[in-house]
Amino acid sequence: MTAQAAARLGFRAHIYTPGADDCGLQVADDFTVAAFDDIAALERFARSVDVVTYEFENIPAAAVDAIAAITPVYPGAAALRVTQNRVREKSLCLDENIPTAPWREVSGLDSPRAALAELGGAMILKTTEQGYDGKGQWKVDEQTSGRADEIWAEIFSNRHPGEGREPVRMIAEGIVKFDFEISVIAARGIDGEVKCYSPVRNEHRDHILWQTHAPAEISPALAARAEGYAKRLIEKLDIVGLLAVEMFVVGDDILVNEMAPRPHNSGHWTIEGATTSQFEQLVRAVTGMPLGDTAPRGKFVMTNLIGDEILRGAEIARAQDGIFHDYGKGVARPGRKMGHVTRKL
Repeated sequence: MTAQAAARLGFRAHIYTPGADDCGLQVADDFTVAAFDDIAALERFARSVDVVTYEFENIPAAAVDAIAAITPVYPGAAALRVTQNRVREKSLCLDENIPTAPWREVSGLDSPRAALAELGGAMILKTTEQGYDGKGQWKVDEQTSGRADEIWAEIFSNRHPGEGREPVRMIAEGIVKFDFEISVIAARGIDGEVKCYSPVRNEHRDHILWQTHAPAEISPALAARAEGYAKRLIEKLDIVGLLAVEMFVVGDDILVNEMAPRPHNSGHWTIEGATTSQFEQLVRAVTGMPLGDTAPRGKFVMTNLIGDEILRGAEIARAQDGIFHDYGKGVARPGRKMGHVTRKL
């Protein structure tokens, strides 16, 4: 979708990916299929383009470093190293006095038990990196703590033959009884200009984003605070591009949950629903163009098509009088986001 937006602005896209079946290759002008640790391929790619961005934060920062030595990469590796690690994200919020759920960094077999007591007898254990859509997360409370040794051994020890059983660092987060989740996508240009899209309300099913309601029906004061947090974070991280910030609304308070330095699923509604889509905005930001207008064109609902739902995508869109987007992914696995439908209310 970023490549399509780039084409409409007159730019050509060259995609670097380890996957020969990557759906982005369907719309790219050129592509390189190689591993993220293939330095020679990364350097050839870097010399063939004018500017680089990425749409997935779980890539080695070293790959970004290798490319940035030759051509500009936005966002930079420093921001990537923060946003791909939950402990660093939470630490940044702490430094900026931005509220989050209570949390502790944990490792080994003893500190999780201590964290459980400190966090009120219930917590979510998460991997510090690589987790998304509910993956790499475990709920632990007083009931499950009775088999603590089994849980800790399963979560905190490597089980690869020959690699021993070294503990893995994770984060323990207190369970927050929030009213609902919102997210804000901020954009920042090379000149430092920042624009935010209106906060949206997100609904999940089985830990996977199901629907985004845009804009969120919240008070102007809460909306301003949410946008303010996103603006502070994108500036502090010195990001050129996009930053999506997920937050919990708890009464009159907002807690920052996680962030991603890229286009975000909760921003897909902007293709039809905003004056400038998040994908066009990303292209504008990294190429030095002025940022576009983020104003919504009305009220919209974006519904993800998960797994086999993609087979009924056109039918669902007709029933909703909506717009159907098929991502062109080859295999409709359970839990995999295959497309979406956007409907104007």
